[in-house]
Amino acid sequence: MSKALVVIKSMGIGDLVILSANIHAISKYIKKPVTVLAQKNTHARSIFKHDPHVGEVIELDKKGFFNIIKKIKPKSFDQAYIYSDSIRLYLIAKLSNIKNIYHYNFFSKEGKNFFKTAKEFSENLLNTKIDSQPKIFLTSDDKSKALKKFNISNKTKNIICGISASGPTKRWEVKKYINLFESINKKFPCKFFLAGGAEDEILINQILNSTIGKNCISFSKMTIEETLPIIGVCDVCISNDTGFAHVASALGLKCLILFMDSPPLAYGTYSKNISIIVPNGESIESCGHNTRGKNNISFNNVLDKALKLLN
Repeated sequence: MSKALVVIKSMGIGDLVILSANIHAISKYIKKPVTVLAQKNTHARSIFKHDPHVGEVIELDKKGFFNIIKKIKPKSFDQAYIYSDSIRLYLIAKLSNIKNIYHYNFFSKEGKNFFKTAKEFSENLLNTKIDSQPKIFLTSDDKSKALKKFNISNKTKNIICGISASGPTKRWEVKKYINLFESINKKFPCKFFLAGGAEDEILINQILNSTIGKNCISFSKMTIEETLPIIGVCDVCISNDTGFAHVASALGLKCLILFMDSPPLAYGTYSKNISIIVPNGESIESCGHNTRGKNNISFNNVLDKALKLLN
């Protein structure tokens, strides 16, 4: 019987979520759950906690070459799918006595589209078309608890707000988000869930201490696992290009994502749930790393698209 290991090199939760459609495709192909090897920062254990296509998650220690082999080898995998061009990950699989190892061509990933490279890799191996829309699985009990605990109902618009990002050049100004929330709240009674971690508390506190703060709930002291059911029962997501936006997309929310210093072709076009905003003067094709366009994101454009999404 096939026993498959899927190896994810990417560090971010957003990357893991985008690649999850490929993980599901492999599981369906071999007709059983797979084991995922991924870095701790991806929060793979939380993302795949209720996923019927993932039987186990093993933590990928960046420095522990032989420790990883010790974890993998006794499990007797007969195939590995490596979503990377890393020679190190190939050697880990090889020294773990995995017979069939599928991986990107070495030194081939530079400059390539992130999700399309993974999709083409999977489709060629599995000889089938893959829907790139990811899905995170939740239990109805977890969702019911979130609705009750945070008093989430259709009396308000419940909005996930990804105000942070992996760097300052990828973050729209917090003052603009405050103005946006106030403008939206004039049209609809709203509850805003501020998606960010402990390292984002300075940004989050700016909003909590503003005039719209009474309508806001912070995720900063919650685990990813705690936030997932909350996101899953909200209405829409308005966000910078950050992991929480990709999680929201995979939980079925319509998402408005602001791309100002990252490529929407790679991180926005994979999902039917994502609407894209780029800086004035840029297009989906031209916007990318080093665009540095956060000051050229039109407030009126964001507000207009947000209101349309909420309608």
